Amino acid sequence: MTPDSRRYHITTFGCQMNKADSERMAGVLENMGFQWSDTPDDANLILYNTCTIRDNAEQKVYSYLGRQAKRKHAEPDLTLVVAGCVAQQEGDDLLRRVPEVDLVMGPQHANRLEDLLDQVAAGQQIVATEPIHIVEDITKPRRDSTVTAWVNVIYGCNERCTYCVVPGVRGVEQSRTPEAIRNEMVQLGEQGFKEVTLLGQNIDAYGRDLPGVTPEGRHQHNLTDLLYFVHDVPGIERIRFATSHPRYFTERLIQACCELPKVCEHFHIPFQSGDNDVLKAMSRGYTQEKYRRIIDRIRDLMPDASISADAIVGFPGETEAQFENTLKLVEEIEFDQLNTAAYSPRPRTPAALWENQLSEEVKADRLQRLNHLVGLKAGVRSQRYANRIEEVLVEDQNPKDPTQVMGRTRGNRLTFFPGNIEELRGRIVAVKVTEVRSFSLTGQPLSALTPV
Repeated sequence: MTPDSRRYHITTFGCQMNKADSERMAGVLENMGFQWSDTPDDANLILYNTCTIRDNAEQKVYSYLGRQAKRKHAEPDLTLVVAGCVAQQEGDDLLRRVPEVDLVMGPQHANRLEDLLDQVAAGQQIVATEPIHIVEDITKPRRDSTVTAWVNVIYGCNERCTYCVVPGVRGVEQSRTPEAIRNEMVQLGEQGFKEVTLLGQNIDAYGRDLPGVTPEGRHQHNLTDLLYFVHDVPGIERIRFATSHPRYFTERLIQACCELPKVCEHFHIPFQSGDNDVLKAMSRGYTQEKYRRIIDRIRDLMPDASISADAIVGFPGETEAQFENTLKLVEEIEFDQLNTAAYSPRPRTPAALWENQLSEEVKADRLQRLNHLVGLKAGVRSQRYANRIEEVLVEDQNPKDPTQVMGRTRGNRLTFFPGNIEELRGRIVAVKVTEVRSFSLTGQPLSALTPV
């Protein structure tokens, strides 16, 4: 195979962390001389970056793999890679199920992709799922956007939520140094990126595994101090962070977000359930009262702040009354966006073994009722944007209307307006909102506030 014929395709499932990992692995492959292929059938290296948070995502991976495994019988040079959380969870079992796979690699090994592929080229079938200290990013990611970028700040998770497989597949918490994070952001600013989202499975835990304690007994490195440390990076106009955990969300962090002009007024703080007994069974480590106090404090300081969250319905043993406590919390808080899911038992998690599982019918009914309420409440919350002027960072063309561009407000609301993407990409534009929907806006541009 000549170097110029080496083409790759990556299919990504799951969370923002997986998307960031895929961009880094794409960067490794392009550094090796591979070229991107829009379709897997034209590629001779196919990588599935997998998610195991819910069963349907996992089954979809096996369906895709089955098709390419058949193709490999006709094209033996095809290289099949399974990365991410399913790879970590299944390990050798994945090879037994789909023996055509060449490389199985857990999330911690993303930056070792070239080394692992060299071993595959030497005729080995590789499973890389052992815990390692994550290698610092040495290859530039192939970013999917030229305007916004992910920057990992902490990998792994030390929490032990009873429903969640993430700690088992992503390993223990490992924070990058503030200097490494800032250096990556400086490079992004120099390349013309305007917005950075700092990423962590549990980002509020950032720094507690790094050495050093302040005279007050606080970890010397923490998310709040990191925001101050990276805030003045030239060229970066907006900073976001995700995902937060209510157990560790501090007053100091809220104050910092209020004080630092580049930090967007957008908070993603999963609550999972509005019932204290369910939260206790989930081992979440907070009450719904504490969660409400966090939201109240954010809105005290930043009344216009956008709040998004995650919620699970149908957790084992959840009663109708407990589910209604979740509905009550959603009714009263009025989230801007809520990612909802029916509970899905995952391998090697405590809750999967409990006998008080709910039926699929009950879970589907509760999910439908919650989603209906979420849409209504997001519509109410959205009304505050009517006729307002919003700052929109332009990211791309509207795929459904080429005469429009699209971008996001500081509160992360998707916004469409007339314009030429070649002129406006990467610019912050003042937009008068003319149409309000539950999860997006339409408007008319007034002026571009930032030069290209």
